[in-house]
Amino acid sequence: MPEPLPADDKFARILRCGWKGLCPRCEQGRMFKSWLKLQDSCPRCGLNYRFAAPDDGPAFFSQCIVAFPLIFLVLWLQVRFDPPLWVHLVTSVPLMLAGCLLPLQPIKGWLVASQYLNRAQEAGTEGLWAKLDGREPGSGSSFDD
Repeated sequence: MPEPLPADDKFARILRCGWKGLCPRCEQGRMFKSWLKLQDSCPRCGLNYRFAAPDDGPAFFSQCIVAFPLIFLVLWLQVRFDPPLWVHLVTSVPLMLAGCLLPLQPIKGWLVASQYLNRAQEAGTEGLWAKLDGREPGSGSSFDD
């Protein structure tokens, strides 16, 4: 098993792999086969992505980082200038759509890379993973398949 990375290197690697959509183990293979659909395994090193469970995380972070500040901008625009509806349709709606949709893949990549490099798993699931992997509990990680 490889030696753990220092915290600074781990953080940089998580950001790099997430932003570029690269495999967190080899940093060569593509993580995604379509916009938000993960590959079954890395085409380069064979890392099985079944450990990845970002669930609704990308949407949550996209809303918190982008949507909430944009809502304040839209409200300020409305209160300050009281523009007609078409101004919001031309400015606010495209800003919201682009601002919320474009960061989804990098955020999902960041979450998957973070789960892999931090060996994250739900508490109490080690026995289940061991049974699924056909190994003894505590004898290794399901992340290196």
